Amino acid sequence: MSNEPDQDGLEAAEEEIDEEPDAGGAGSEPDVDPDEDVRAETEEPSADADEAEAESEPTEADEAGTEEPAGPPLDDDVMPDEEADLLIPVEEYLGAGAHIGTQQKTKDMERFIHRVRTDGLYVLDISKTDERIRTAADFLSNYDPEQVLVTSSRQYGRFPAEKFAETIGARARTGRFIPGTLTNPKYEGYIEPDVVVVTDPIGDAQAVTEAITVGIPVIAMCDSNNSTSNVDLVIPTNNKGRKALSVVYWLLANETLDRRGADTVYALDDFESGI
Repeated sequence: MSNEPDQDGLEAAEEEIDEEPDAGGAGSEPDVDPDEDVRAETEEPSADADEAEAESEPTEADEAGTEEPAGPPLDDDVMPDEEADLLIPVEEYLGAGAHIGTQQKTKDMERFIHRVRTDGLYVLDISKTDERIRTAADFLSNYDPEQVLVTSSRQYGRFPAEKFAETIGARARTGRFIPGTLTNPKYEGYIEPDVVVVTDPIGDAQAVTEAITVGIPVIAMCDSNNSTSNVDLVIPTNNKGRKALSVVYWLLANETLDRRGADTVYALDDFESGI
């Protein structure tokens, strides 16, 4: 590949507001208000996990939701530089819950974490989220749009991922990622993209594995508990929240179009899916 993300972008790797329904339950949703500030604890799959588990949506059965305590909001402090020049006002990131991490963190993601809240949730550094959206847009603008593949197994990531693909002219594979999509030329749905954008390295593990196998770079939206060893460019964000994913995909789409010199600008409403 001639296009490589710069060294500062090589690092990547998870939890949420507006949490998506429990993928591992018996068809029922968690008993929480989808607009409440709650997050579910998820674990990285073990290295010897069955292939079927790696291909399926990650479950969120072990809920550890916490409500925002009464009194002054905990989330005003989301980056070290209060005067940082962001793509959108910090309040819009806050309203989407893009900063809300999980109660777990990995060493990979330490550099993207600003602090830990009193309820144990890690707060992602919004200035770094903003910076990495710009870096990813720079990177994607160097590719033929049709050679960009966007994936999302997460329910709340599917609509904004598909809208992102439609907006920049990329291809999307949402829902279950069929094994062999990138590695088996005999498969009817086989494609050969030049770069892959994934919504969650855990849920989209099959896509990440195949991208590595064929040697193409991976851009991933990563939460505080993601591993980033197989990701080339991390966008630190709450990667399960409906609003958070809508905001990040929206910004990434507009920034990519801007780098191409396009005049079209999309509204956030275009990227928000229903509950």
